[in-house]
Amino acid sequence: MSRRWRIATRSSPLALAQAERVRARLGSDAELKVVTTSGDRHPDAPIRTLGGTGVFVKEVQEAVLAGDADVAVHSAKDLPPRPVDGLVLAAVPERADPRDALVGGTLEALPTGARVGTGSARRRAQLAAARPDLTFAELRGNIGTRLARTADLDAVVVAAAALDRLGFAERAAERLAPEVMLPQVGQGTIALECRSDDRAAREELAALDDPQAAAALTAERAFLDAIGGGCTLPCGALAADGSLTGMLASGDGRIVLRVTERGDDPVDLGRAVAEALWSCGARELLEDRR
Repeated sequence: MSRRWRIATRSSPLALAQAERVRARLGSDAELKVVTTSGDRHPDAPIRTLGGTGVFVKEVQEAVLAGDADVAVHSAKDLPPRPVDGLVLAAVPERADPRDALVGGTLEALPTGARVGTGSARRRAQLAAARPDLTFAELRGNIGTRLARTADLDAVVVAAAALDRLGFAERAAERLAPEVMLPQVGQGTIALECRSDDRAAREELAALDDPQAAAALTAERAFLDAIGGGCTLPCGALAADGSLTGMLASGDGRIVLRVTERGDDPVDLGRAVAEALWSCGARELLEDRR
C-alpha cells in the first residue's frame, strides 16, 4: 500500500480493535482518526430513541466525505442498507463468527423467568420464541459495560465476533445456532468505505476484499433494504454458500417467519427472500408495529 492512510473509526474498544486490524493490513504508518458518533454520545439511550439505523456511522462517513480521512472502518451491521452519496463500499475483509453469544448461562440452563440483557428487538423476539418465560432488561454500551451487567442479570447477549476480537471468547457460555438466533445483517463483518471518486483508494482497498464475505454482505443488505428494515426491526439474515435465510418476527416472539432461498446473484437472492417473507405474512407483521 503506497499512501499514508488516514482511517476514520468510532471510539469504542471494538471499533478501535477492528480499525487496528485494518491498519495492520494497510501499513503500520496508517493514522487513526477517532470520531465520536451520536450513538456514542448517548450510551444509555435505546437505539430507537436516537433515530435507529446509522447512529454509529454517520459522523465517521462524514469524516471521509470531508477529506479528513481516506477510509472508514465500520461494523457492517451498523450500516444502513443503502449507500451514501459520494461513498462506496470498497472492501469487505474475511468475516468473523456471525453468531450471537449468551454470557452468564446457556439458553437451556437459564432459570425460569430469567432476566436477559439486550437492547435488540431481533434478539428479544427470537429468545422469546425459544423461551417464552424469559424476561428482558434494556442493555447498551460497549462490551465491557455489557459483560459487567452479568452481575445483576442472569445473562446478556452480545455478538460472538465482539468477544473474539476483544479477547473475551472464554466468556461465551453458548454461541447460539442460527436455527435459534439469526444474526443481524452483516454481523461479524467489517466494511470499508471510501470516497467514490477516489479511484486509487478503491484499487488499493480491493486487496483487502474477501469475495465470499462481500457476496454474503451484499445479499443480506439487499434483503434488509427490500424488507424495509433497520436495527430497530426484529429481523435477521445470514448468507452462506449461495443460500440466504431471512427472518422477521413479532416483537413478542409469538410469530417468527423464516425463509431460505438459494441463488447466484446476491442482490436478487436478498430480494427473493424478502419477497418470500412478504408472501408468508411479513406485511401484516410490519403493519401491526405501526
